[in-house]
Amino acid sequence: MAVIKISPEQIKRKKRKGPKGHAVDLQALENIRSLLGEESRQKDLLIEHLHKIQDHYRHISARHLVALAHEMNLSPAEVYEVASFYHHFDVVKEGQTPPPPLTVRVCESMSCDMAGAHDLLQALHESLGDDVRIQPVPCVGRCQHAPVAVVGQNPVDQATAETVVEAVANKNIEADVSDYIGLGQYQAEGGYSSLKKFLAKELDSEAVILKMEHSGLRGLGGAGFPAGRKWRIVSGYQGPRLMAVNIDEGEPGTFKDRHYLERDPHRFLEGMLLAALTVGCEEIYIYLRDEYAACRKILTREIAALQDSPIGSNLPSMHLRRGAGAYICGEESAMVESIEGKRGMPRLRPPFLAEVGLFGRPTLEHNMETLYWVRDIVEKGPEWFANHGRHGRKGLRSFSVSGRVKKPGVHLAPAGITIRELIEEYCGGMLDGHNFYGYFPGGASGGMLPASMDDIPLDFDTLNEYGCFIGSAAVMVFSDQDSAKHLALNAMRFFQEESCGQCTPCRVGTSKAAELMARNNWDQELLEELSTVMIDASICGLGQAAPNPLRCVFKYFPNELQ
Repeated sequence: MAVIKISPEQIKRKKRKGPKGHAVDLQALENIRSLLGEESRQKDLLIEHLHKIQDHYRHISARHLVALAHEMNLSPAEVYEVASFYHHFDVVKEGQTPPPPLTVRVCESMSCDMAGAHDLLQALHESLGDDVRIQPVPCVGRCQHAPVAVVGQNPVDQATAETVVEAVANKNIEADVSDYIGLGQYQAEGGYSSLKKFLAKELDSEAVILKMEHSGLRGLGGAGFPAGRKWRIVSGYQGPRLMAVNIDEGEPGTFKDRHYLERDPHRFLEGMLLAALTVGCEEIYIYLRDEYAACRKILTREIAALQDSPIGSNLPSMHLRRGAGAYICGEESAMVESIEGKRGMPRLRPPFLAEVGLFGRPTLEHNMETLYWVRDIVEKGPEWFANHGRHGRKGLRSFSVSGRVKKPGVHLAPAGITIRELIEEYCGGMLDGHNFYGYFPGGASGGMLPASMDDIPLDFDTLNEYGCFIGSAAVMVFSDQDSAKHLALNAMRFFQEESCGQCTPCRVGTSKAAELMARNNWDQELLEELSTVMIDASICGLGQAAPNPLRCVFKYFPNELQ
């Protein structure tokens, strides 16, 4: 056999002219280093650093993305997959035209839809020039002020084309921080006395947990898991333990967390710290939805003031993390993924967060409003909370009410109140010219019921037999001038937009359902089959709950299908 000889020169590889992968633009790298300053480059701060670029340049260019990856010792692919996952990051590839410097977002979810959001969108397209981008977006958490537009970060309530154009012309693009109870006033009124007692060992962990258990307080983010039981479970796992606070509040119709934060932030912070110290959490991560720019300013200011106060050195570390426009991050495990600097993809469970949560540690996860009531329960006793209630139910509920009522807003009412009682006693009745037709008892995912079913106690577990649930108590009231069929389609389009895409039943199911529901005649057999697959096979609650409104149309509003 002939032997072919190859010289060393022939097998020399051609030398690479540049670094492997994307070359780093030195000017872009200098921009990134200037924006980040002395802040840590640790991986879990990726989303925070992406916000810095987006805020400064109004978009994220390819060269800045590559430079950020280089600075954080990540691959460009890792940074791109995170940046492209979230709605509020405008990633601009090479050769693409960046968006206009100013964006006006118009909410088109149910309450704003009923209040004329689509007419507002059309009027703004006619009134504003090409130097302003107009985006229809999902719920921005201001449903009682529908319709709502957000100019930059400045929300315009009861928006009209004239008020939005005026805000754009005057460059009113920053969120306004309204009057609220600051640290000094809060302490003058007795605030942090319970926390000081705990730090002085005048109050122990077991006593606090017992009060929480006897109060009957359940998670007010939607799941309704007993708070005291959760504290006991997490405290049973070996530390170090962490705490994650969920203020993503993206469910259409929900705005209670924002309502309380903009008025009394330290009541929440004291409850949060009592919970963390009781359970033994060494660090706290607060996840706040990006739409709540005013709340972000308030919390940034007040957390710093608290840390600088005499009791600050005895407190767990507090980290405020900013969401980026992803409803799915309201799901607890997706929120934890986002805090870790990743895409907000729900985790498969078990294990549950109580055992393996944030950064792999046992984690106490709570909704903001759950923690808001901790101080009162500790100081006034569990009976103070448990003694409220109607129709055999116990406790208080913060109902976020929007739609066709005279007094929309957050109404603190007894658990178990009926929708008819809520409208008449707290909301001033229906708007003139509108007759009560139906309601969503728990946001877009909580299903919908007709006015004839107005005597059901509104609380955890009371609505399950009707194919609905109370969730975060986001009540949207609609009238005989609205269509349940149209509102169900609006809800499905929301879920289609907000699906994380991880599992096929949700990703494809919401898209196909929205397509079928947009037709004049609904194919009930096909939609029911599709709904069953979504409910049975979706990974998390988004896909499992998405069919609720359409199923309720079949069950309770059949006249609209004829």
